Amino acid sequence: MTEPGSCAASVHLRSVLEGVPAYTPGKPASAPAGVTAYKISSNENPYPPLPSVLETVREAAGEMNRYPDMAVTALTERLARHLDVPAERIATGPGSVGVLGQIVAATCENGDEVIFAWRSFEAYPILVQLSGARAVPVPLTATGRHDLAAMAAAITDTTRLILVCTPNNPTGPSVGHEELAAFIAAVPPTVTVVLDEAYLEFVTAADAPDCLALHRAHPNVVVLRTFSKAYGLAGLRVGYAVAHPPLAAALRKTAIPFGVNSLAQVAAIASLDAWDELRERVSALVAERARVVAALTAQGWELPDTQANFVYFPMGEQSGAFAAACQEAGLTVRPYGSDGVRATIAEPAANDALIAVCAAWRQTH
Repeated sequence: MTEPGSCAASVHLRSVLEGVPAYTPGKPASAPAGVTAYKISSNENPYPPLPSVLETVREAAGEMNRYPDMAVTALTERLARHLDVPAERIATGPGSVGVLGQIVAATCENGDEVIFAWRSFEAYPILVQLSGARAVPVPLTATGRHDLAAMAAAITDTTRLILVCTPNNPTGPSVGHEELAAFIAAVPPTVTVVLDEAYLEFVTAADAPDCLALHRAHPNVVVLRTFSKAYGLAGLRVGYAVAHPPLAAALRKTAIPFGVNSLAQVAAIASLDAWDELRERVSALVAERARVVAALTAQGWELPDTQANFVYFPMGEQSGAFAAACQEAGLTVRPYGSDGVRATIAEPAANDALIAVCAAWRQTH
């Protein structure tokens, strides 16, 4: 007789799972004895919640025995005012990656194709392959930028979805408005184009795209955003898409019921209300980014033009050794196989430690 849980028992699993890569999260902070540990592997906002946001969450926590508003009504209406778009165009979910899962589920079937740059956000190939669709990764340029011409050339009759991450995670560059507008104009109107702006608030490039304007001009363009990064709500998981009504309605159909919890909803609204305070923190991180990039450039590093809250080191086969050197200094960074290493712009002390590690690396390599 087979015991419950015995290895002799087997269940049917989807064959597609065999080829799905596992998502690799940023590791917890750790350091050798006597060294301060900093986690700069997950692009989190290093600042704690604003007092006004934290108080709102505390008050809402007293009602956590109740289900959240499944329609996310108050946040949807607040976002509509904030973005100057009709509320019917807003679809929410547990982080922008959750909303992206809803987009893939709404647009893709077995055998369909999804185009995205690579390397880009690690969840892209996972979500695509789980849907039964086929991932079509298009290599980045040598400077870590999207090759939009190559992405356009990759479109076929079975392409259903194109993902454009701007700024690109993990390399950092954003796409230009004119090049993105020309690219979208060349995409068949039946293909959905998702503009993933998880790091929008950190962008300072003069030619940065106005993705909402591109959405308004094209029925097939979706803007994807999150409260995890600049707003500092990574632990609460809330993101949203701006899509034209037919697709927005489809995203609500594919959403997990009650996927955006009550605390996330009120915290997101409070964060929008406190944007002037939050903008000061974002400005401080952007200033730190400029300081770090200037110091690394002076050391001789040639890095992609980051418009996000991180820097990327295209280390190739030395990625593992460089990540280990950072770990010895108490810095937990994010290596990407033999491609490169990403380091989040964090508090000044962590950034100082990163600059010091990089200086030592340049002297010995």
